[in-house]
Amino acid sequence: MNFENENSDCFLFTQMRLGKEEAFDFIFRKYYKVLSVQAIRYVHDQDSAQSLVQDCFVRFWEKRRELSNIVDLYSYLFCMVRNRCIDHIRERQRTHIVQITNQTDSPENVTEEKIDANDLNSHLWLAIANLPDRCRKAFEYSRIDGLTYAQISIKMAISHKVVEALISRALKLLRANLANFLGILILLFI
Repeated sequence: MNFENENSDCFLFTQMRLGKEEAFDFIFRKYYKVLSVQAIRYVHDQDSAQSLVQDCFVRFWEKRRELSNIVDLYSYLFCMVRNRCIDHIRERQRTHIVQITNQTDSPENVTEEKIDANDLNSHLWLAIANLPDRCRKAFEYSRIDGLTYAQISIKMAISHKVVEALISRALKLLRANLANFLGILILLFI
């Protein structure tokens, strides 16, 4: 089948969903370079960017049957690559922080860190408990239960904007109450 004559992304996506590897190959060749350039803008490393884009295409192929109709294939792939790049940056930052922490570990530091971690834990839960009721509920739904703002707004019978305001207020109060632990808290709320 000649896909260059049928260059419609909708047609290509439909053929790919049916398992036509030629359609997937055509999509890959059509978008790989431009997506790699976009990924380089995020991760600032060509090898990592190309690897991330390839990972996205592999996932795209593996999930092809689960996907509903995609109206704008480039936008879908771009968002997929952007999200993967952001995840990669977060993983890299966490790894970097762990490496720095491991480099400073000595027997005295380990004991001190355990005390600091216990101290942080008790202060954190105390600060959360002292939040105003609605702020505390919204914060716990978001950060502990992992609910989205939309789910929280339904559960609390309030608007999406009110949920945003409550969580924003909760974070502001927690930052103020836990200023001594701010470096550690940044890791918890990333």
